Amino acid sequence: MLIKEAIKKGMIELKVNNIENPNLKARLLMQYILNKSRQYLLTHDDEELPRVQEQEYLKNIKKITKGTPLQHITHSQEFMKMNFYVNQEVLIPRPDTEVLVEETIKIAKQMKAKKILDLCTGSGVIAVSIAKYVENVEITAIDISEKALRVAKLNAKNNEVDDKIIFIKSDLFENVKKEKYDIIVSNPPYIKRDIIKKLDKEVQNEPNIALDGGYDGLDFYRRIVSEGFDYLKYEGYLCLEIGYDQKEEVTNIIKEQEKYGYIYSKKDLNENDRVIITQIK
Repeated sequence: MLIKEAIKKGMIELKVNNIENPNLKARLLMQYILNKSRQYLLTHDDEELPRVQEQEYLKNIKKITKGTPLQHITHSQEFMKMNFYVNQEVLIPRPDTEVLVEETIKIAKQMKAKKILDLCTGSGVIAVSIAKYVENVEITAIDISEKALRVAKLNAKNNEVDDKIIFIKSDLFENVKKEKYDIIVSNPPYIKRDIIKKLDKEVQNEPNIALDGGYDGLDFYRRIVSEGFDYLKYEGYLCLEIGYDQKEEVTNIIKEQEKYGYIYSKKDLNENDRVIITQIK
């Protein structure tokens, strides 16, 4: 079987099983199987695919049709122009989160932030990205999962910023020393508990602990907003990713505290409200 024939077969199988972006995923999987670039596939797709690699490719196509995310096979996801290792212990980074990271980096540079706290760090993409693009900053990255922290530490090392990040196993602020940060940033679990079982099967194969935001999806926001005040410097910022329909509810949680000043939001590429920023007054 030629490379292009295998890709086409894979794409068709993904498409008939209602997998999103079947063409892209079929090609990315082939790049992984051959350990070659996109450019290589474009110029060598008339070549014969070795039988062993053909079998491996089709076996993994079958896994994807059954709900295994492609990234759990390739253990790779691009984010903020960097490569991150991912596995079944962490949430796969989404492009929407880049909106949160870009806004946090912008704020950090403007205020010359020295200390940043990243809650629910998961794979570490937020902490690592900020460390990569902001000079002279120390980041404390928190997660309740030891397995997630191992992934985050690996990503910090692979992207050469491990000297700028302190990793702590903690249930939010539980094990964090009472000190003041310029910025607290978080992409917490925010999906309603009853909604998780209705999501795409690929998403359901990601760690539940990284998805479940409680019955109304707002549990983590209540804790972060109410406890975060004690960890922020005067005029420090709280930067949160939110679900596409949670702007009003999270805004109200912030306003209830009467400790925060102005609030603004940022939209993602699909024009959904995706980030809320507030500041200590």
